Amino acid sequence: MLLPKGGLNWKAAQSRLPPSRAIWNLVARKRVIVLAAIVTAIILLWRGVSNSASEMQSFYCWGPSKSPMDMTANDYARWNAHLQTPVLYNPHAPIEVNSSTIQHVNLNPITSTTKAVTNEERVLILTPLKDASKFLPKYFDLLARLTYPHHLIDLAFLISDSEDDTHAALAAELDRIQSRPDKVPFRSATVVEKDFNYKLSQDIEERHAFAAQAPRRKAMARARNYLLYSALKPEHSWVYWRDSDIEESPDTLIEDLIAHDKDVIVPNIWFHRYEKDGHDIEGRFDYNSWVESNQALALAKKLDKDTVIVEGYKQFKTGRQYMCLMGDRNQNKDEEIELDGIGGVSVLVKADVHRSGVNFPAYAFENQAETEGFAKMAKRAGYSVVGLPNYVVWHKDTDEKFAKDK
Repeated sequence: MLLPKGGLNWKAAQSRLPPSRAIWNLVARKRVIVLAAIVTAIILLWRGVSNSASEMQSFYCWGPSKSPMDMTANDYARWNAHLQTPVLYNPHAPIEVNSSTIQHVNLNPITSTTKAVTNEERVLILTPLKDASKFLPKYFDLLARLTYPHHLIDLAFLISDSEDDTHAALAAELDRIQSRPDKVPFRSATVVEKDFNYKLSQDIEERHAFAAQAPRRKAMARARNYLLYSALKPEHSWVYWRDSDIEESPDTLIEDLIAHDKDVIVPNIWFHRYEKDGHDIEGRFDYNSWVESNQALALAKKLDKDTVIVEGYKQFKTGRQYMCLMGDRNQNKDEEIELDGIGGVSVLVKADVHRSGVNFPAYAFENQAETEGFAKMAKRAGYSVVGLPNYVVWHKDTDEKFAKDK
């Protein structure tokens, strides 16, 4: 390459450049402008793609570059086999919950089985009381003879609207029964007081008159419910309802009823009536345990929904079969019959039946109240209600007339 004399200088270079007008004409040509625009667009697009890839890399998940929903089982296996998922720790300090006001109740281990004694299943005995002081000595004598382990039995009583010395008598009997050195005391005893301002003469004729039955049964239902909800604890597997005026009952009563493994079960209730000549009349007492009839169902359809049907009275001809008129105490005591209504003298209930909401309606439920309404409600909920016609518990004779005379 030949260089000018004196080397490179600005004047020499300038003499070799095309005139500025020629350069401007070249740049202003249309195809040059289009070419420059295309080149600029390509450069900008390339830079944008590079930046996006860099940014995406910061959001990339550990593992294959696909959604977990699109992964196959093999993808998961390869992911877990070759890649270590990072462990992220919660930076917050742990909260320790140890307040004494917070309780944890686990009902899952609480069962009602035929092996109640072996499993140490707790039994709650419930007894409503009203003017019952004269019955309590006998009541506790029978209770003390029960062979079900006393350390697994809790007692609970509700005293309502009493005008005699039931409070004092109950306190004395509880002290006597719990402090006897020769017997194991019961696990606990609870006394609940609740007045419902329901007054009814204790005169036999007035108390068992037809007009008094519906209000009386509703009041008794309220008393039972108050007692139940005050005394039932999470640890109870069975609830045994027992009236205060039972005269005789087998010592193995609780175990005998548990052995049938029924949701609700009742024995037959009779009474002894001794004539002047010494003759013993085995009277049938509890007409509230019965088998439903088509006649009674037809009657209920004609009645107002708030009317309570009471058994054993000529005002309601139901045609029901009464368990108290069945059975032979000399025959098989384990014979069962299905019932639709029950009395409340002696009733064993699996505790979960009550926990499930089956209680004693203090209103007309399918035209029944209290224990009969309870049986109807239990059956509606799908529970079994069973009676033992040949297994007899003896009630105190209340000098009532027979049902056919009422």
